[in-house]
Amino acid sequence: MTAFFMHCCKRLEHRLASLLAAVLLLCAFSAHAGSIEPTRATLNPGDDGYTLSAEFTVDLGSRLEEAVARGVPLYFNLEFILERNRKYWVKEHIVSRSLTYRLSYSSLMRQYRLTTGSLHQNFGSLEEALRVVGRIASLQVADKDALKNGESYEAAVRLALDRSQLPKPFQVDAIIDKGLQVEAKVLRWQFTAPVAVQ
Repeated sequence: MTAFFMHCCKRLEHRLASLLAAVLLLCAFSAHAGSIEPTRATLNPGDDGYTLSAEFTVDLGSRLEEAVARGVPLYFNLEFILERNRKYWVKEHIVSRSLTYRLSYSSLMRQYRLTTGSLHQNFGSLEEALRVVGRIASLQVADKDALKNGESYEAAVRLALDRSQLPKPFQVDAIIDKGLQVEAKVLRWQFTAPVAVQ
């Protein structure tokens, strides 16, 4: 009788372990993927050249929010490209500009830190830090003489999570785990360089 009872308990334990593994796997796959959506972008002429202003809505998803809160730094790349269409030929590359942001969390200070080059800012919440990542204001992207007056150009901007900068275990998991993926969309628009007034 005892042997039968032990056998049933082991079978029940095995089934519970299998069920728990299936639930955990389902949770990993059902976690929603994050997204970075561009909402607007403009190219503005100035005294020194052309500047980019853009806004993005940044949603990391719960898995990446939890990862950064536990000390995993996240890197974001801002990419801007300006090209000119040509008849019977590929587009002419005019200028490109990229910028890298590093987002980290200090548990000692209980603050999020956003770093670009040698500059950094601290924030009390992740939402504040992501709002700043998603707002580009007057970034110099082209010299004044890089564009011809009256010519039309195609501009494109994208902000994306750099998965190659994640720790190796996250890079492997991000291949199949939607919760570690962030879809980044490109915003394209036409721009005509203003004609200089004589």
